[in-house]
Amino acid sequence: MRAALDRIGAITAKEFKHLIRDPRALALVLLLPIVQLLLFSYAISFDVRNVPTLVIDQDRTPASAEYLRNYEGSNFFSIVAHADSVAAATAAFDRNQARIAVVVPAGFGRQLAAGATASVAVLVDGSEPNSARVAQAYSKALNLLYDQRVAVSWAETQGLDLTSLGSLQPQIRTWYNPERRSSDFLIPGLMAVILMIVTVQQTAVTLVRERDQGTGEQMAVSPLRRGELMIGKLLPWTILAFLDVVAIIAVGMGVFGVPLRGDPVVLAVAAVLFVFASLGMGLVISALAPTVDTASITALLVAFLPSFLLSGFAFALDQIPLVLQWIASAFPARYFVTVSRAVFLKGAGWSEAWPEVVSLGIFSLVVLTLASALHSRRSR
Repeated sequence: MRAALDRIGAITAKEFKHLIRDPRALALVLLLPIVQLLLFSYAISFDVRNVPTLVIDQDRTPASAEYLRNYEGSNFFSIVAHADSVAAATAAFDRNQARIAVVVPAGFGRQLAAGATASVAVLVDGSEPNSARVAQAYSKALNLLYDQRVAVSWAETQGLDLTSLGSLQPQIRTWYNPERRSSDFLIPGLMAVILMIVTVQQTAVTLVRERDQGTGEQMAVSPLRRGELMIGKLLPWTILAFLDVVAIIAVGMGVFGVPLRGDPVVLAVAAVLFVFASLGMGLVISALAPTVDTASITALLVAFLPSFLLSGFAFALDQIPLVLQWIASAFPARYFVTVSRAVFLKGAGWSEAWPEVVSLGIFSLVVLTLASALHSRRSR
């Protein structure tokens, strides 16, 4: 046992020396995840604030000015320009100067004063669906509140007592992410995407490159057992992957203020199993890929696309077709993203996260066993 550990340690030390001699590879593994985290977190955002808004006030009365102050005083809309005609909205949309245009027609104030129904037009640029959908919802909410104030004001002028009427006041609360910040949602999922890209691709490419250079054959005729050789070669990447986990968590909490409310031990165990699963996938690819280029492309396709599209990182899994939900179950990122978000945002512990942790363990065992069988078959 001691001799086996010494041999594994020697291989691990050799691999670390190779990494240190190749600063580009070391920087790729340690710095690229942080760069990716910062780029993704700042570039991808579902938060909608300060929507550029064009105002077309054709009424120009105190009533229209009061109505438009609802938009001016909102954090969701930013008045960027005023115009006189609806044609200006088309020009503003075409030049990306505005995403929404509020049109107050002539006669707006007169209709309100008469107790009649006054109309306004809200034009929304739908070329960017998320912003359009949120802007439309915010605009509806603002108009509903304004309509309620107008109704109360009109009733008071008519001498009507509204205190005897019942009313509905819904108490809406958002749990886990009360400010609905995109960073709190994205960063726990980004950890899975980044780890999978780094571990799968680096493992696959490194082993195929050594095979092409003949290093693997030299090791095969040495006293080393194949299992010891694999462990020694993968251990450095495993350690570096855990350093990436720590760095991503530190940046997420320190820079973006993502809370860690749950059990960190659950997150650590899930991360260990996820790294083993990702390394196993890299081993499988290295056993099947004939060249370094093939291994690199295959690893990128297998690691990036499923982890980005089928893990729940960017899209809720219950919103995609059922067939794709089944396919997503075949990739470890789907389980790790669930655990990560549950621990970070929902304060989850073992009682909530154990199904996903067990699934990660089963996946790791299966893929590592498959990788071992494929490499043994290839070495014959």
